[in-house]
Amino acid sequence: MKTKLRSKKGKEVSIGDGSPTAIIGERINPFGRSGIKEALERGEIEPILRVAEEQISDGADVLNVNVASFGIDEVSVLPFVVGQIMERFDIPLCIETRNREALLRTLELGCGKPIVNSVPGEETVMEQILPIVREYGCCVVLIASDGKGIPKDPRSRFEIIGRILERAEKEGIPREDIIVDSICESVAINGKAAINTFETMKMIKEAWDLNLILGATNVSFGLPSRHLINVVFLSTAITYGLTCAITNPKILKPYIVAADLVAGRDPLARRYTAFCKAQRPK
Repeated sequence: MKTKLRSKKGKEVSIGDGSPTAIIGERINPFGRSGIKEALERGEIEPILRVAEEQISDGADVLNVNVASFGIDEVSVLPFVVGQIMERFDIPLCIETRNREALLRTLELGCGKPIVNSVPGEETVMEQILPIVREYGCCVVLIASDGKGIPKDPRSRFEIIGRILERAEKEGIPREDIIVDSICESVAINGKAAINTFETMKMIKEAWDLNLILGATNVSFGLPSRHLINVVFLSTAITYGLTCAITNPKILKPYIVAADLVAGRDPLARRYTAFCKAQRPK
């Protein structure tokens, strides 16, 4: 299954079907990032644009944009931030919101073909967001949670995705525009969190062959030396069919390139070799 994204200016990024794992830069997000939150509160765009530029320089293929935080008017701030990023950079976006009005105002700017992140198995959210996804021809992330929260067992997560998928297809959203987040919680809280995620991914891939996405750093939340856990988790997830990762490209891109080679996504190691050559001092 191949999912195609497109920036406002026309740059395309392909996900899945043998393509390299797409890296979605995670840093434009006020959660746990005081600099972003303060910039949003003050209405300052330059600090956010610097973070966008850094992530692109570090190898992000797509930028995730999330402005939701206490005290932030998402309806006005999200379209403003997205509009400024699109004006400055030629890169597809992943728009993270469940606020219907904020999403509408943002997509009215003409965003190419972005990802809308995300739709859970909650009736209200499905009813409000899926028709907008169809109307604007976006891609969409279906996430394995519902009004009761995140199930612990893979079967329940799989069933939630099945229900959202059925609803999305009834809305007229094609499967190639659908990406699934199986969710991974921290292994500090649940020692089987990663295993449950991998099993869910396997079930979804076998049933529907959909593209798979994960927030690749959630697994290590609350633990020391987080990068060690993140690297192992991400590398394993790629072998289970992960096709795009929301992460920090500066830290994890080298490992993603290596994992793609091991997973058979880099014929003759051309991409890996080119990446290594580019890292050598000039």
